[in-house]
Amino acid sequence: MPWYAWLILLVAIGSIVGGLMMLRDTAKKVPLTEEQKLKIRERNAEMDAKEARDR
Repeated sequence: MPWYAWLILLVAIGSIVGGLMMLRDTAKKVPLTEEQKLKIRERNAEMDAKEARDR
C-alpha cells in the first residue's frame, strides 16, 4: 500500500478516536430528583411486565 494510503488511514482512525474522546469528555450526568427516578423505575417495571406478557 502506498504511503499516502497509510496517511489517509491514520488520519481517519485519529479523527474517529479523537471524536470519541471528545464525546466522552463533554458527556454530563443528568441531575434527576428522587421523584423522577421513581417514575423511571416504575415505567421500566411496567415495560418489563408488558414484554414478559407478550412473549
